[in-house]
Amino acid sequence: MTSRTFRGRVVTAEAVIDDGAVVVRGDRIDWVGPAAECPDVGPAVDDEAGPAGPRTVLPGMVDVHCHGGGGVGFPDATTETAPTAVRFHRRRGTTTMLASLVSAPADVLVRQTAALADLWRSGEIAGVHLEGPFLAVSRCGAQDPESIVPVDVEMLDRVLDAGDGAVRSMTFAPEVEGVDRLIDVLADRDVRGSVGHTDTDARAVTDIVRRLAGPVSATHLFNGMPPFHHRAPGPVAACLAAAARGEMMLELIGDGVHLDPETVRTVVDLVGPDRVAFVSDAMAAAGVADGPYRLGALDVTVTDGVARLTTGGAIAGGTSTVLDIVRRAVDESGVDLVSAVRMGSATPARFLGLESTLGRLEAGLRADLVITDDRLVPVRVVRAGEDVD
Repeated sequence: MTSRTFRGRVVTAEAVIDDGAVVVRGDRIDWVGPAAECPDVGPAVDDEAGPAGPRTVLPGMVDVHCHGGGGVGFPDATTETAPTAVRFHRRRGTTTMLASLVSAPADVLVRQTAALADLWRSGEIAGVHLEGPFLAVSRCGAQDPESIVPVDVEMLDRVLDAGDGAVRSMTFAPEVEGVDRLIDVLADRDVRGSVGHTDTDARAVTDIVRRLAGPVSATHLFNGMPPFHHRAPGPVAACLAAAARGEMMLELIGDGVHLDPETVRTVVDLVGPDRVAFVSDAMAAAGVADGPYRLGALDVTVTDGVARLTTGGAIAGGTSTVLDIVRRAVDESGVDLVSAVRMGSATPARFLGLESTLGRLEAGLRADLVITDDRLVPVRVVRAGEDVD
């Protein structure tokens, strides 16, 4: 079997190898280490990718919260159009992703989940993320308040059946009516619970986190929940504490719009990179021009790359990719490169239960690589050993 060697500054889960090499054989990583010790040194990655300067080799990014990109949104995509959004993010370094839906009527969620399940079965996405509809109306953000409902187990079963195993995570508010039944369904159907779009207190969040089975996350921490206050700590404090105890993974949308760079740095300092996952929360406008779009049933206007509801002005998803957020974490938040890359790859992979398959540059794992310039801008992407066009 033919092998290929990628040489440059290699970022593993533990260190940066200034002159390193990654050997790919078939769809797997065969060897990673200093170039001087490489058993199969091929051409330097500079030679393969062009003369633009030093290259950095990263693992493929993993996005567990993404609503679309490239002009296509998953909440209203068809089987034919949804791959456009997947390809957009893949070309920009996200080799593994969940396709996220928003609150909508049952028939819409069933239809969209069924359409996205085809992409999951073909291996194009790692599954579906349901953001709602069992949320707090008071913290709906860019979710359609008309579609937010109490827990309806029959409705949820219909959606999960339509996915046939594709639904991997679900965002819900702990205070929603019927939450006890919801917890049982998520456990029975092996769906990861994520706390978000909530107006409840810290104690309620702590209780829910401890009752949920399997990996648990906080949907875009700080956004869609009351702000931290020293006399009313709320969900933010409970989620930070749960992550510090090793009970929860925290999503951060570190795109410079949803969070201040210092907020990103503070959270990472408090809980560490193994409890934080950078997510894009990207919607259809990611990678395309400003203008009018839709997020589910709601109109969105994108100006200077910032998406907001046309009526009301709430932030309506992002227009960045995970690699963009990794770059911001390094440049603006002062996070070290190894930690930033872990939060874009290894940590979300572990949340999905894929840590033995992908998310790190390590022998035996799937050969998902992002080759960037010295500014962490992707110049080449490899997924399962194949170049992404």
